[in-house]
Amino acid sequence: MKEGPDISIIAALVGNPACANMLMALMAGPALTATELAQEAGLTLSTVSGHLAKLEKAGLIAIARQGRHRYFRLADSAVAVALESLMPLAARAGHIRIRTGPRDPELRRARSCYDHLAGDLAVKMLDRFVERRLLVRRGEELRLTQDGQRFFAGNGIDTAALAGGRRPLCRCCLDWSERRYHLSGVLGAAIFQKILAQRWAVCEPKTRVVRFSASGASKLEAWFSR
Repeated sequence: MKEGPDISIIAALVGNPACANMLMALMAGPALTATELAQEAGLTLSTVSGHLAKLEKAGLIAIARQGRHRYFRLADSAVAVALESLMPLAARAGHIRIRTGPRDPELRRARSCYDHLAGDLAVKMLDRFVERRLLVRRGEELRLTQDGQRFFAGNGIDTAALAGGRRPLCRCCLDWSERRYHLSGVLGAAIFQKILAQRWAVCEPKTRVVRFSASGASKLEAWFSR
């Protein structure tokens, strides 16, 4: 008898090109309407509605209602982590979408991965945190040290309060463009919010690009390297 979770249902949905396009659009973070997702999938609204119902039933997306409008978002960070983890496999197999223009290098430098930072800058940040022993990494597991607690507390991030929820405080997320790890979990999300609050960077609308100013990038690197 076969026992345990049946991944074929989830795999079939993620493997559907229309569903995959919509899920990747939601990776940028903001919730989107069915009309906006139809544009991303290149399908009619009636066709997209059927796909959205299946994605919701499978627990991959959630619906937020505001007045008469319905907005769709990824169900939680676990879905985002799973999608981001599939990207290196797709890249390794040669399944790369070719896009011309400036967004390719911008996406590789810094982008949102659901609610945390990904890309070259994010990988460098995690590497430096580990070098400074603010975090300890063993394989794919991350642990916050006492030095790390003091460092983040001194920068307005209360890690004790963050650790009280169901979601992991810190975890490794495999970066699809760098093929190395960046920081996710509630600590990764808190750092991303700090970056935006300090106005070191802004999220480009309708994309996953996180655009740093020249001074913002310098301030970020100085912050995680000092």
